Amino acid sequence: MNAGDIPGLVQAGDRRALARVISWVENGDPRTRSVLRDLKPPATASRVIGLTGAPGAGKSTVTSALVRAFRARGATTAVLAVDPSSPFTGGALLGDRIRMQEHATDDGVFIRSMGSRGQLGGLAAATPQSIRVLAAAGFEVILVETVGVGQAEVEIASAADSTVLLVVPGMGDSIQAAKAGVLEVADVLVVNKADRPDTQATLRDLRAAVALAPGEWKPPIVPTVATAGDGVEDLVAALDKHDAWLDASGERARRRLARARDEVTALAFGVVARRLTVPDELAARVADGSSDPLTAAEELLAAAGFAMD
Repeated sequence: MNAGDIPGLVQAGDRRALARVISWVENGDPRTRSVLRDLKPPATASRVIGLTGAPGAGKSTVTSALVRAFRARGATTAVLAVDPSSPFTGGALLGDRIRMQEHATDDGVFIRSMGSRGQLGGLAAATPQSIRVLAAAGFEVILVETVGVGQAEVEIASAADSTVLLVVPGMGDSIQAAKAGVLEVADVLVVNKADRPDTQATLRDLRAAVALAPGEWKPPIVPTVATAGDGVEDLVAALDKHDAWLDASGERARRRLARARDEVTALAFGVVARRLTVPDELAARVADGSSDPLTAAEELLAAAGFAMD
């Protein structure tokens, strides 16, 4: 497989080429630049759906159920499953490909686990570019499953068209969502494991929180028991309704503009960060108190040709 052939192979949906390019993206390989430059925009934009929630909420099970539902429609589907990183290899510690074995032989499905590599916010730093690669490969639906997130880790909202927030009865998730603002990033709320005794209380709490939510779109609340497939059709219907609203309201264009801006900014910051090496002498002056960190930062930026506001 020659490097020059890879963009064409990616756009033809070649699985080996896809896996190779995403590995390059994850590892910061310089060949990524030429591949991304040569990829043509897809004829039809992909639907990017993010799934987030606390550990144990059943994200992988719901993701697998959504793959099954979209494949039943004939839609090619890709999954980016962001897992905690191995402390030894930096790779994904918990491979979601293992948890989604039922789709392993389906040529219309591509599943990739990627390690978070210490990145905060529930996503890997390579996620936005990996989404771009999968979109160029023509996948109609791209599902992005985050690591188990907490109250402030809501980065998925900037990467997806529709964000699904999973909560579980009895885990206090609904209260945490309401008080921490996580609810603000949810386009659809899923109460998974809805066969538990506390389900009605959780639904009641979430309905009260949604009623107070600002904005035109009020997140629908969908109870599911994903292990049994219960409620999955309702979840897909809620996602379809949100997808239609994105176009009707103009919100999709706004979100994609913001996503592009964030991606460009992150790449530019990455280049700047690699070029800014703090000299030992400058760090020593801050450490011994002869200089303050702000002044030292101004000196560092000035030496690199940047002005600090």
